Amino acid sequence: MDTNRFRNYILAILAITRKDIKVFFRYPVNALFRIVEPIMWITPVYFLAKSFQIAGENVGFAQYTGTTDYMAFLILGSIVSSFVSAVLWGMGFSLKNEMDSGVIESNWLTPVPLWVQLIGRSLFSLFITTLNSLSVAFLVWLLFGFNIVASGILPAIITLIPLLIALYGLGFGIASLVLITNNANNIIDISNFILNTICGSDFPIIVLPRFILALSLSLPLTYGYDAIRGIMLGTNTLLPIHMEQLILIGFMVVGLILGHYILKKVEKHCKTIGNIGFH
Repeated sequence: MDTNRFRNYILAILAITRKDIKVFFRYPVNALFRIVEPIMWITPVYFLAKSFQIAGENVGFAQYTGTTDYMAFLILGSIVSSFVSAVLWGMGFSLKNEMDSGVIESNWLTPVPLWVQLIGRSLFSLFITTLNSLSVAFLVWLLFGFNIVASGILPAIITLIPLLIALYGLGFGIASLVLITNNANNIIDISNFILNTICGSDFPIIVLPRFILALSLSLPLTYGYDAIRGIMLGTNTLLPIHMEQLILIGFMVVGLILGHYILKKVEKHCKTIGNIGFH
């Protein structure tokens, strides 16, 4: 890729991000609800977990995970799942928004490749998700309390980076499905829910039935949840943490290449049969 083309891609990504910032701050109440809503969901789970405690500790939970701190386990899972959701919704649903706005054809006529446009549409979403996750975690810590290993924050961030990059490959695949089916809501909702659930966003996967457990173990995202919790909470991990990190790096490389390949094929297919005008 030559320097001028790379520079143009960066300018396009910045322009898309600037547009998303303007749209986001036109609806400030939505920003407030992005902080309030997760706490509303977490609060009943906290009291439910508390009702299972013996002498103030989740003894049964500790048998599976190696920690009695279910709130910390849940919060870390929520943070990772919020990044998964940000990429899937940011990339997949943005295409649906363009279809509804009637601008998808004009955007495709620009000299900016579709994958660059999709990356641009996800960046601000990831930034807001990061701020949102930190705010929610802080408020939950104040309200309910939980403990993490402070020295594990940097290694956990380093572990999260290849996972986030790999999710872009997944996002390309989801965007391809949206282009083919023109049904963003159902595709993203179902894939997002299933992925986060069977990969263990809210519970240790070893409690799953065997056939679902096998599926969970085959998904690299599972090792992302597991490694980050192992680093920050000292939980029992499925594999040694360095092996899980290697799986995430492999997921990053394969996911990006495969996702980009699928997106290019679907983009070419849509242009060939001319179905973009029907969206």
